[in-house]
Amino acid sequence: MAKAKLALKDYYQEHQLERQARHSPFLLRFTQWAGYSGPVLVVKERIEPEARGEEVTIKRAKTVERGHLYGPALRQCLPVLKRMVDGVTDNSGIPLELTRFFTQEGLKLEQLNLPLDNEAGAKAALFFKLQTNVKDADRIELLGRRIDRFSREEAAYWLAKITTPDNDMRRFAIRGLRIFLCGDGSKDAGINRLLTKLRAK
Repeated sequence: MAKAKLALKDYYQEHQLERQARHSPFLLRFTQWAGYSGPVLVVKERIEPEARGEEVTIKRAKTVERGHLYGPALRQCLPVLKRMVDGVTDNSGIPLELTRFFTQEGLKLEQLNLPLDNEAGAKAALFFKLQTNVKDADRIELLGRRIDRFSREEAAYWLAKITTPDNDMRRFAIRGLRIFLCGDGSKDAGINRLLTKLRAK
């Protein structure tokens, strides 16, 4: 067990994932939070000063938390997260193989920052944000699997809608998109039917 954990740490350092995460448009942090049992994954988006509409003397990007995932839903959704990050590469187009961190052993690691590109980052941010306050793990998994099938453009479009500064528009977008993707929380047999179909793909 310790050997596998060390191997992941070595891979993390050898491929300079921490350094790459400092410049990637999104990052995924493996951490622990007080009051939470087990690991917590946090997705953050890097916003440049120009995009924030701010006039600053020293132009420095700001990372904004877009959501987090933890507990039974996190463990159930590991296959979904693997699919989301599978295509992430470095600047040379070499795959970073981030999927190796989405295992029971990987979740034991702390204070890791993994770099995400625009597609994986937008999907993860959209998923983590929309699953907030959803209690049923099957609905959360269905939500993630349907978001994973979005194109990069679709994920970016909907992420912009659910993070708009307008409180009412943001609330409507979150509620409507959540219902569209994983139902309204009722005991709907369609949730399991859809989930079974998507798991088979």
